[in-house]
Formats: sequence, C-alpha cells, structure tokens
Amino acid sequence: MNGVLSRMGLRRMSARDADAPGRVASPLELLFDLVFVVAISQASSNLHHLISAGEVGQGVLSYLMVFFAVWWAWMNFTWFASAFDTDDWLYRVMTIVQMGGVLVLAAGVHDAMVEFDYTVVTFGYVIMRLAMVGQWARLAASDPASRGTAVRFAVGIAGVQVLWVARLALPETWQLWTFFLLMALEICVPIVAEARGRTPWHPHHIAERFGLFTLLLLGESLLASSNALIDALAAGEHLADLLWLAASGLVITAAIWWIYYAREQHEALSNARRGFAFGYPHYAIFAAVGAVSAGVEVEIDKVTGQTEVSDAVAGLALTLPVAVFLLVVWAVLLRRQIARSVSAVVVAAVLVAVAAGLLPAGEYVVAALVLTAVVVALEVDGARRVRGGVGDRVG
Repeated sequence: MNGVLSRMGLRRMSARDADAPGRVASPLELLFDLVFVVAISQASSNLHHLISAGEVGQGVLSYLMVFFAVWWAWMNFTWFASAFDTDDWLYRVMTIVQMGGVLVLAAGVHDAMVEFDYTVVTFGYVIMRLAMVGQWARLAASDPASRGTAVRFAVGIAGVQVLWVARLALPETWQLWTFFLLMALEICVPIVAEARGRTPWHPHHIAERFGLFTLLLLGESLLASSNALIDALAAGEHLADLLWLAASGLVITAAIWWIYYAREQHEALSNARRGFAFGYPHYAIFAAVGAVSAGVEVEIDKVTGQTEVSDAVAGLALTLPVAVFLLVVWAVLLRRQIARSVSAVVVAAVLVAVAAGLLPAGEYVVAALVLTAVVVALEVDGARRVRGGVGDRVG
C-alpha cells in the first residue's frame, strides 16, 4: 500500500504526533484562512448596512446564521488538519476545493442576509463540508486505528449536508427554524464521532491557529478605523468626531488583541472535553470580533449623518460586540489564570461597555478606555505573578 501511494506522490494519512515540538501553522493553512476573510468581510459589511438601514434584528440574526457556516467549516478543517495533515498533492487539492466553497458562500452572503435567500450560501457550505467528508473517508481507508472515528465523522457530516440541501425546498419560515435544528446536528457530529476515540490534535498548534484567525478578524476592525480617518480627511466635515472614532477604533482593536493573547492558551486544551470547551465558545468570540468592524462603520454613518438609527442602536452596534468578546474570553481563556480581583475588573468592564452604548455621544471613547483598563489590570496581574507575589486567589 505504501509503495502504491508513494508512486502516486501520496503519503499514508494517519494520526500525527500530538506532542511534536515546534508545530506551527502551514502555508496552506494560512492561505485557507485568507479565503475565509472574504466571506467574513461580506458578512460584516452587510451587518453594517442592515443596522444603518434600521433593520437591526434582521441584520444581527442573519449575521449570526451566516457566521455559523463560516466558523463551523473553518473550525472543522482546523482540528482535522492539526491531527491528520499530510500536505501531499491530494490533501492540498481537497483543501483548495474547500476554499472554492468559501468563495461560493461569500458570493451568496448578500442575498442570504438581505433577502433571506440561502441557496448560494448553502451550496457553498455543502461544497466545503463534502470536501471534509472526502478527507475523513481517506483517513478511514488509510488508518485502521482511526477508522471508527473517521467513518462516524464522514457519515455524520454527509447526512447533515443532505438535510441542508433538502431544507431549501421548505417554505421560508420553515427554513429559518430548521436552520437551528441542523446547526445543532452539526455541532453534535464531533461529539458523537469522538465519543469512543479522540482525534490527536496538537494543543499548541490549535491555540496558534485560533489566535491567527482572531488576527485576521481584527484586520477588519483596522480597516473600519482607517475608513473613519480617510472619510475625515476627504470630507473635511465632522473632522474631530471622526478622528476620535478612528483613534478609539485603533485602541479597541489593539486592546482586543492584547486581551486575547494575555495568557497562554494551549493549557486549556489538555483533553477532549476541554477541547470542546475551548473550540465551541470561539463562535461567540470570532463573531463578536468580526462585528466590531461593522459597529465602527455604523458609528461613522451616525457621525456623518448617513443613518437615522438612534444613538443607542449606533452605540450598541459597537459596544455590545466588545462586551460579548470580553465576557466570553474571560470565561473561556482567562478566568482560571487571573486573580479574582482582575476577574471583577473584567466583569465590571463588560457591564460598563454595555451601558456605554446607551450614551448619547462618546461611547466609542468609553469602550476604548474600558478595554484599556482591562489590559492594565491583566498586565499588573501578570507582573505580580512574575515577581512571585501571593496576592489574592485565582478565580
């Protein structure tokens, strides 16, 4: 078998060493991430336009639905690659097929979010997921030790994709409610598939991959801040407000990065249960970070008079994603590694961020200051630990 594979330029797909030193993201994984940014940019842009048009409920709901498709396909590939990446030509081709599915999905984001027409998004998503079925089928054929888990993954994913396509024939109302049912089924597939055998993903590699994806999402926020500055310089109107918004957007982006990377994350990936507890909540983290750029863009519209939404809607469009990010990052990544006093600071910051969204003006400055306060608290706590101080107990 190995001889045949070698003549075809292929490697036998089997479990990689989960403890291998120096494991980092591959160039293919980095390219894969960049394609997903296209879909995320479309989702964030449409969220911005829908909120500015006063369609807040539709914008938020459709954004979360589209973002699930993006996040779930990305995350499933990421964990598979960490455990079984062969980096031969067939693996690369199947990964590129998934990238093609992302581009199809991105092309359908506008219709999905504005018209609730999920046809193109569904087909793009199914392309991505069926490519993963092919990867799991290849693993099942190559590695007897992983066969049971691989077959459960392949069958589970394929079965749900049939339901996604069938869902398109339902009336619009039924399509909405069945989305959440199929979402739950997708989430259950890895839990069932790994119940009798964990895939050997690499903790350091997974932590790096999630961190890199967060960086890509933050790029959207930097773009939004630069748009505010460009608009200020080009129009010459509302100059002071737009400059404050651009500066605040930069501080918010930098603080989100600082907070996310404040503590080592691979230690939270010590077993399968903690792996699920790490990966699944990142839906909220990623969606919140992706929504920050939309919030900044809504604030630009409010400052320049291009939207008639209330001050509270415009403010919360920015501060609510910031609050969600803080709360989930604290619960998933920080809570066990910081002092209780710092946890209290973070929780208070969440509440202040939400309240800031209701201010008639300056909410973006308050959000930036709140995040800065959390950064300072985390750094003081880190310095105290380095000095070996006792301090209060970790909470």
